[in-house]
Amino acid sequence: MSRVLFYHLTHNSAEATAATLLTKAYEREMRVLVRGRDADRLSRLDTSLWTMHDDAFLPHGLRGGDFDDDQPILIGPEDTAVAGYGAVMCIDGAGVTANDVSLVQRAWILFDGRDPNAVQHARGQWKDLTGAGVPAEYWSEESGRWEKKAQSDG
Repeated sequence: MSRVLFYHLTHNSAEATAATLLTKAYEREMRVLVRGRDADRLSRLDTSLWTMHDDAFLPHGLRGGDFDDDQPILIGPEDTAVAGYGAVMCIDGAGVTANDVSLVQRAWILFDGRDPNAVQHARGQWKDLTGAGVPAEYWSEESGRWEKKAQSDG
């Protein structure tokens, strides 16, 4: 069953957390769409994924390229359709609907725990998604390591 996992970032950056999750998804041959709201931020994520690890290759692209349909990881704006992907990752408040989640195996919402507006927005997303029956988990790295703090079966 599809589920959404909320990642409350307090120690690691969105880029570092995204790289970890995307690497695991790629190893499982899961095609991932990364959604964001800010083109500059998406470009920085793109650059970060190319340069983060000297010994690893994580193939991906920014939406609008010649090979979008071939990318195992595609980075694009929040209006990018999720059909055809195994997972969707939302950063910087990008939206995801219950219908979006139903079309993928997994959804991640990464939000900056140091930003009160981002926390409030994520709370609204949790309420909307779980209210629509989507199973969800809330993960926090507040202690310095990832811990599941809450779960809803939708």
